Amino acid sequence: MRARRRHLAAAALLSAVAVALSGCAVTGAEQARPAAAGTAAVTEAGSDLGAVRLVSAWEPAPFTAPGKTLKLGAKGAAVKALQTRLKELRYLPGKIDGKYGGATQSAVWAFQKVQGLKPSSTIAARTWRALEQPAQPRVLVPNGKPDRAEVNLTKQVMVLYRGGQIRLITHISSGSGIPYVEYAVWNGKRTKFTGDARTPTGNYKTTWRRDGWHKSYLGQLYNPIFFNGGIAFHGALSVPLYPASHGCVRLPMHVAEILPGQLGTGVPVHVRGKFAR
Repeated sequence: MRARRRHLAAAALLSAVAVALSGCAVTGAEQARPAAAGTAAVTEAGSDLGAVRLVSAWEPAPFTAPGKTLKLGAKGAAVKALQTRLKELRYLPGKIDGKYGGATQSAVWAFQKVQGLKPSSTIAARTWRALEQPAQPRVLVPNGKPDRAEVNLTKQVMVLYRGGQIRLITHISSGSGIPYVEYAVWNGKRTKFTGDARTPTGNYKTTWRRDGWHKSYLGQLYNPIFFNGGIAFHGALSVPLYPASHGCVRLPMHVAEILPGQLGTGVPVHVRGKFAR
């Protein structure tokens, strides 16, 4: 027991911080109730990155949908029921206050995308039915580490696992894939930056981070957590329903607010898929 305590204490002290200038893409100047353990162990067969029902003993608590059609700006008990259900399923609807605002909308989008539904701010029969019998996100890396982040570029969602359990599922906006040319004053000099605005697929690990707003040569990043050179998870004021970044993974602001406390340094990040416009 003493040896285990010493091991845990030593692990808690390990960290690596690399301080460097960063952007939101690989560019050059002149050029973030969980499913029970075991939920993700087995999935139905399939080659796409869509929603599948996981084969496990875990099932969410029973839920009876209010059935009332909701639109952005709605208020009341039905909205509160929606928010409570989304939170239970590990989508983040923001404050459970019965007010259908932007945070709840981003959670709805993430949920609908995982269920294979066309994302919409309107909550109607199909979304309510899915909330009663939800599918879990496809596990992109079945043999991945218990703590990891999986970015599904096809669905534009990110899933965070802690201890092998889903901790959160969020809507994202990744690299647009549209080449860009940007000019910015950097180190006192007007500099040209170019890139292809891609979020490369592959296996990475979280590296350094910054608290609050961080100024890069491609704009302002909120609570950035870098995982592939200058590519990071970060909060943004605009996280649309299509890839729009220079290469980073944009997150809703309320998700970026809590992600640093959930996603440590040196945690695997797996990026898979391709968005079809």
